[in-house]
Amino acid sequence: MSEASIDSSSADVANFTWTKFFKNMATFKGDLSTLTAPPFILSPVSLTEFSQYWSEHPDLLLATNNKEAQFEPKFEGVEYNQELNQFLFVVRWFISTLKSQYCSRNESMGSEKKPLNPFLGEVFVGKWEHEEPLGTTYCLSEQVSHHPPVTAYSIFNDTNKVSLQGYNQAKLNFSSAMLSVKQFGHALLKIGETNEYLITLPTLHIEGLIAAAPYVELEGKTYIQGTAGHFAVIEYTGKGWMSGKKNSFKCKIFESKQDHDNEGTKPLFVISGQWSGLSTIYTGDDEKKKKNPQTFYDADREAKDVLSVKPIEEQSELESRRAWKDVAEAIKEGDFNKIHQTKTVLEEKQRSLRKQEEEAGHKWETRWFDLVPVDEDHSSGFVKLSSLAQLSMEDVPSGTIAGSKNESKWLVDDKVAQHWRFNRQKWDDESEINI
Repeated sequence: MSEASIDSSSADVANFTWTKFFKNMATFKGDLSTLTAPPFILSPVSLTEFSQYWSEHPDLLLATNNKEAQFEPKFEGVEYNQELNQFLFVVRWFISTLKSQYCSRNESMGSEKKPLNPFLGEVFVGKWEHEEPLGTTYCLSEQVSHHPPVTAYSIFNDTNKVSLQGYNQAKLNFSSAMLSVKQFGHALLKIGETNEYLITLPTLHIEGLIAAAPYVELEGKTYIQGTAGHFAVIEYTGKGWMSGKKNSFKCKIFESKQDHDNEGTKPLFVISGQWSGLSTIYTGDDEKKKKNPQTFYDADREAKDVLSVKPIEEQSELESRRAWKDVAEAIKEGDFNKIHQTKTVLEEKQRSLRKQEEEAGHKWETRWFDLVPVDEDHSSGFVKLSSLAQLSMEDVPSGTIAGSKNESKWLVDDKVAQHWRFNRQKWDDESEINI
């Protein structure tokens, strides 16, 4: 079928071009992240902005360091020490981030769209201002690598002594009419001076490709490991052909990883439901009998707190919304030719800058983040927490078990693992980018 034979209506053209793109994905050899996406599936939002989704409920993030608050619901017969209480707040905050990270784009744009691929050095900054005495929560995001694409981020509130840092890289694979995305990287949440939590990132897949209505579903497991020993495993499932609900999960919380590995030890708590909707918590004793269920989190009832970002005219050319302004407007207008033209201008400008740097012998440097070898990572609790959870410290998919066959499959001989870490001093010394 030729394009000339297609009806001139926008719907028919869109369906035809989607079919072509679907076929391209199915036959493409290599890393799918390098495949050029056609204009009609692009989002007007750069991937650097996605870091804000970790804290669209900043009240839940800051509640993790409220030592005077008792986690609710509270079960009789359960001994709540300060560490367990905080761990429950951490788990609830994490579950609250999932709808923002993996579902909100589908709801706001009709179906899943591909975010704009950030250029090297692109940044995104903003803040949430709270009532006293909670101060201000800041969000920083930087594209620290382009090949492969890696986004690093930091979210912190100095008044409340809560800080999050992490990075994300995605590797895509197409099979069985689904796009599978393995995430590399992790998040580290620090509360106060000593408590820290390692959070791994789930694998996800894009369903609905054949119907030209893509959406995200999570799969596999996420692990949360705390400094005090508490350990959570979150397992994701989706809607099956005959049963189940979309965006389903089950989380089990244990006193330690050792308790998790001991088949005779019951979890302290079991949480189940939909991460995009309602979830319920039981004690480990009550879960099998579905006795005494209590609401854990209701994503539909929690309004998000929108990040405050300064006007585009006040932004640097490196900041996402100013850099992609013309492209974003063309996407919103549905002007495919304008999308292609404006996107090409921006990308060619960046290629020219990289070429000039190379010819001048200048090595490009990151702005606020450093790539740190794992054996030199003394500023975070990553090594200790990974050891407690028996998770790989190598550059492998997030949540890979240390010593597993899956780990060995991804290892590169003689390559020392390195991870991106936030350098607070660099931000404190920043003079060009402001919030």
